[in-house]
Amino acid sequence: MSSKQKVQSTWPLYVAAILVGAVIAGGISYSFVADSLAALGIPDPGPATTFGLPALRGAAWLLAALAIGSFLFSAFLIPPADKALGQAKLTVDGHIAARTGASSASGIAIIGVLMVPLVLSDVSGTPLGQVLFQPSAWATALAQVAEAKVWLTVAVIAAIVAVCGYTLGDWMAQPGLLIGAVAIIVPLGMEGHAATGGDHDYGTNAYLWHLIFIMLWIGGLFALIAHGRRLGPHMEKAVARYSRIAFFAFIVTVISGMISTAIRVQPSDLFTTRYGLIIVAKMAGVLILGIFGFAHRQLTIPKLSSDKSAFVRIAVVEVFVMAAVTGIAVTMGRTPPPPPRDPNLTNMQIQMGYNLYEAPTFLGVFTIWRFEILYTVIGILAAVYYLWLLRRVDNWDHRRTFWWLLGCVSLGVTLSSGIGMYMPSGYAMHMVGHMILSMTVPVFLVLGAPLTLVKEAFPEGEFNPRAWVEAFEKSKFLKFITYSPISTLQFLFVFYVLYIFPSFYELAISEHAGHVLMNLAFLVSGYFYFWELVGPDYIEGRPRVPIRLAWLFISMPVHLFLGVYLMQLNTVMGEEFYLSLDLPWNPDLLRDQKNGGGIAWAAGSFPLALVFGILFVGWWREDKQDSDRMDTKLDRDEDQEWEEYNKMLSTYSRHDESAAQHQPFTTQQTKQRTKLVKPSAPLDDDSGAAKDTNGEDPRNS
Repeated sequence: MSSKQKVQSTWPLYVAAILVGAVIAGGISYSFVADSLAALGIPDPGPATTFGLPALRGAAWLLAALAIGSFLFSAFLIPPADKALGQAKLTVDGHIAARTGASSASGIAIIGVLMVPLVLSDVSGTPLGQVLFQPSAWATALAQVAEAKVWLTVAVIAAIVAVCGYTLGDWMAQPGLLIGAVAIIVPLGMEGHAATGGDHDYGTNAYLWHLIFIMLWIGGLFALIAHGRRLGPHMEKAVARYSRIAFFAFIVTVISGMISTAIRVQPSDLFTTRYGLIIVAKMAGVLILGIFGFAHRQLTIPKLSSDKSAFVRIAVVEVFVMAAVTGIAVTMGRTPPPPPRDPNLTNMQIQMGYNLYEAPTFLGVFTIWRFEILYTVIGILAAVYYLWLLRRVDNWDHRRTFWWLLGCVSLGVTLSSGIGMYMPSGYAMHMVGHMILSMTVPVFLVLGAPLTLVKEAFPEGEFNPRAWVEAFEKSKFLKFITYSPISTLQFLFVFYVLYIFPSFYELAISEHAGHVLMNLAFLVSGYFYFWELVGPDYIEGRPRVPIRLAWLFISMPVHLFLGVYLMQLNTVMGEEFYLSLDLPWNPDLLRDQKNGGGIAWAAGSFPLALVFGILFVGWWREDKQDSDRMDTKLDRDEDQEWEEYNKMLSTYSRHDESAAQHQPFTTQQTKQRTKLVKPSAPLDDDSGAAKDTNGEDPRNS
């Protein structure tokens, strides 16, 4: 360490960056507030709301970035104190980063609560002071204002992450805390301009990609600056890992931003409307950040071993640019967008984002396509990463490659073809998609053994994806979720909870966020269930095949019963939503629902038959291995018995010879002893045991 270098606190930098983002967000929004309120016909609620609401929103976004980046850092950018990750405690630097993430989540929780009265003040034009201390006003906000509910949800998630971040100091908790920190911002990605109007499925999904990866980009840089200012170890590897994340985040941010812009703004509006100018300013900021990232890769990263301060100096400037871009982005939610590209939207476009013109048919669903940009893209990325890993592995079973790619293709085809397009329009097509996503795609994916491939692609003894996978395979969470009764129950729970409660089903299908979360639940629940049953990837303490087969037999009738229940149900679930679509073929909703029940009853036959076949073959192989192992053991034990028998005879022989020296045998005794065992008796070819003079095994006499 150079004598000129000294440890520096980073909290003043955090506070300054958050203030920059908040002031820019509040200032720009406040300057546009008159037009915004006039467009909405709302009286001015006063500066406390018009400036404070966007300012706090900007602060919340930057705190979310800091939380995400801090947990990313403690989980994956630097190693913990011990190579055995399952029991490893965080290093001092990891502990500081985790505490920073927990503190940031605490700040978001406080802001989330404050946003409830602020949102009510904003939409009603009531001064903040009149609603802040009135419980009835809070109740009104939560009952009638969707954005208030979103912020309360954000506050609850953030509070949980904060408590866990403060109390859990081992490495195993950090990946989960990172997922929790990302979950904080997901509700914010489901509301706003992107979630309304035509093509809002594209707008919402693109916004989710945009928001999550820009948070990873900004937050990771926050964490690295703090690590550099406290002169922490492993800086070179941490920066190298972050550089790859930042490069991918830059690409995702640019592409998702272009998609969102193309949906909401015509090219002529970019320089003629305030909304368009904000988009241009944001795009310019992102490009500047891309230049900073290029500078890091070309100039500062090669010099990290000799001059860590070079990275920090450039990164500090970069993070303030990020804060400014965040503040600008926040104002988009406060600025009236230009008129929609198509002002004559149908009810289907408003509810689903697109139009359908005819009833679905078996072949017809494969003649219309609408590329789904969330799970389909995830499937493409998963396939590409799998194929990239194959380049690092020799002698891989290519049947596993076939299954994995088939799963990725099935996921994309299901959601991007007419199957995915018709899923929101009727119960039967919803059930077709559900069955594929929960009972077909997961089977294909687990047979691809992706975790085994990761382990074989990376070396042992290093802090790399192999170590992360091995720690996950030994985690308490995986032991719990793949415990046969729990695995079966969680799989059946996802089926039953969605369809037994009609109000819950209608809430889930009437919002795009509901579709996103439902599809996620189908995929994750099915993956864990079938992984425990037939997945080649390692699970510690996995029961033997007969026990797993028994659990499959237990779950099958329970699963089939739901289909029978739905076929007999005479109450139409989601009726209000389906009627609001004004479908041109005027479907019989009750009949469609009964058809959906029949699909639920019958559609699982193929994947369950495949799983049964795999388990049956596994049982046969397991039984054969047991038999071979027993035969080997018997052969080994038999050889050992022969050796012990011969040793016993040899011992008796030496004993008798010694005794003969002191007391000679009579002639008759000598003849009897010679008849029992001759010194020149032939040996059995297989065991080496002695035979008697008649060629018989003495043990058989």
